Amino acid sequence: MARVAIVIVTYNSAAEIAGCLASLRHQPDAEVVVVDNASSDDTAAIVRSEGIRLIASSANLGFAGGVNLGVRETSAPLILLLNPDAHLLTGIGALTESMQAPTGYAGGLLLGDDGLPQTGFMVRRLPTPTALAFEVLGLNRLFPGNTVNRNYRCKGIDPMARGFAEQPAGAFLMFTRQAWLEVGGLDESFMPVWFEDVDFCARLRLAGYRGEYVPAARARHTGGHSVSTISVEIRHKYWYGNLLEYAAKHFGIIGFRAVAAAVALGALLRAVTGWPLHGSKVLRIYGEVFQLAWFRLMKSRTQLGTVAEQKCEKSGRRDK
Repeated sequence: MARVAIVIVTYNSAAEIAGCLASLRHQPDAEVVVVDNASSDDTAAIVRSEGIRLIASSANLGFAGGVNLGVRETSAPLILLLNPDAHLLTGIGALTESMQAPTGYAGGLLLGDDGLPQTGFMVRRLPTPTALAFEVLGLNRLFPGNTVNRNYRCKGIDPMARGFAEQPAGAFLMFTRQAWLEVGGLDESFMPVWFEDVDFCARLRLAGYRGEYVPAARARHTGGHSVSTISVEIRHKYWYGNLLEYAAKHFGIIGFRAVAAAVALGALLRAVTGWPLHGSKVLRIYGEVFQLAWFRLMKSRTQLGTVAEQKCEKSGRRDK
């Protein structure tokens, strides 16, 4: 049995998958499996021509669903999750050697096409309500050097120094099968992409596992090849929707409502400032984002009221 299963989830990845697979040819003791999410291009044909095991789904399972399927169809104790646009530049031995308890997951160094480390992406801290509020309000883009953004994106780390990592990028992420089993795999409600890897790392942390950043393992990473095929309208719906889902799942009611309110306000600001340049299209896009956030805000108010009623009922029963 192979010690490592390398799981690659593809969706219209014909331009990237051959290079990714070529970079894996000299990885000893590793099983490679590609899960294709119903691509409409030549991705599946390219994988078959390389003699790599292919699991071709008849429907798009989303990134989390594809990962879980790939893990279930393998038996190795270690899993390396690799994006098709991440091409290995080194072996994976440094990652496998790092997987000693309590370490349950680890990521490596990602280099862009310019050869520079993808700082701010390849390793981050888990988001706080404030970090997400700053993000959706555009404050991190306007003032990238602010303390909240620097802390969230780990801007001060030495990219060549190994250390603790709360959230290595899902594009190049190793984890143990035991950890994956313990937390129930990736959450497939984050459809089709975004925040499923953040949620996975957060649940691993809650389960007591440690994350590592291991720069001795390196890959070149392009990024965004699949999502670029999604229309801007749908892309915003997925990203903001999954952000709100993450906030609802991991923050208390006050933190969640703060994030949802920030999404609603940010959508209004973007609609107003973008309308002179982009017209009705930007109004439609951010109008839908506002409605999404407003619906979740109203839903959270109902939940908050229900919790308060339950507390009153319990208090009343104690007084009797």
